[in-house]
Amino acid sequence: MAHAAPAPGMRPRTTAITAGTTTTPDVFGARTHLIAKWATPVVIGLVYGYWAAANQRHGGPVTGWNILFGFVTALVFIGLYAAVRALASRMRREVHALLWAAFTGCAVGFLISQTGASVLNSAGIAVACAAGWFGVLFYRYYTHEDAEGHRIF
Repeated sequence: MAHAAPAPGMRPRTTAITAGTTTTPDVFGARTHLIAKWATPVVIGLVYGYWAAANQRHGGPVTGWNILFGFVTALVFIGLYAAVRALASRMRREVHALLWAAFTGCAVGFLISQTGASVLNSAGIAVACAAGWFGVLFYRYYTHEDAEGHRIF
């Protein structure tokens, strides 16, 4: 397997945690990361609120109550997303993955329930999504920790 040769005069960055290994440079500054930290849940929440409102009206006309429902749904989603993000990072990898999987399953189940589907259908799809997401996240968190359970990056 071929690897790119370092450019002349360039030295790879190292961190104190992984002394001797290279890391990718941080292209954006702290201000950009702070903006992205709060802009991401807001944008995702607005899309989620619009999606829930569109599911609820079943392709009918947009009403004031439908718009209100979309914005309230977006606010609740943003609040829960921020709470899960704040709590999950302090948990062990199993609970961390379980918390995000439960959040994702509930969010998907709510969207499905707004279409008028049965409760069993909504719950079944939500559990299937949560189980798949748990598997993906557990694998990611498990492979990004050292033997003592400390996150590598």
